[in-house]
Amino acid sequence: MKTPIVSPRVLRRWRSAVGALSALVLAAFLAGPARAADPSPAPKAAPSGASGAASSAASAAASQHSEAEMMKQMIELAKLNENHKLLGELAGDWTYDLKMWMAPGAPPSESKGTGSRKAIMDGRYYQAEYNGFVPMPGADGRMIELPFHGLSLEGYDNVKKKFVTTWCDSMSTGISMSEGTYDAATKTFTYTSEMEMMPGMKTKVRETVKIIDSDHHTLEWFENQQGKEVKTMEIAYTRAK
Repeated sequence: MKTPIVSPRVLRRWRSAVGALSALVLAAFLAGPARAADPSPAPKAAPSGASGAASSAASAAASQHSEAEMMKQMIELAKLNENHKLLGELAGDWTYDLKMWMAPGAPPSESKGTGSRKAIMDGRYYQAEYNGFVPMPGADGRMIELPFHGLSLEGYDNVKKKFVTTWCDSMSTGISMSEGTYDAATKTFTYTSEMEMMPGMKTKVRETVKIIDSDHHTLEWFENQQGKEVKTMEIAYTRAK
């Protein structure tokens, strides 16, 4: 897998940022509550002679070592790994069949659509767009199909050690965020999130994406309704030929 190249300019910027952060932390410490509680602390003897110079040199060396370690870690955390490659298996063009359950026990409404997922930023993230029609009850209570457009951004966060996604669509104004894991034994991603369709009405959500083979995968959506998990949506994806 290609290792990202970090230019000297970027490294200098990182070093400058880390140095500035260290200075801010030191300043906050020196001006913190402990000093504010005593406006007239007893003066401390300043280091003098060789011992003072040695102490300053040791402090500078320790700071430089810390910055170097932080930059090394940042570079490592920016690298792609097998988890990013795993997301790449779902790249491409797809058709889908969607089922939605409006109420427990009621027959599902069904619709179809298309989707396209592509790698961006050298495979660090995958952007997906979906278009179709969603069955919804109209003003008279009868089901109608409304045009639908959805957009997702997926990735693997090396810091959190979790898969992460964002979602927005043409039927809302919010952006939802999810975090998840992958089970290699079942080839299943599991994401959890919380949505708020109406003010103050928050609902916990669990979403699973199961890879059947290179040309098929499924999505199941579960909502917590009155303390019980209920499946409200199912989507079957087939790779477009």
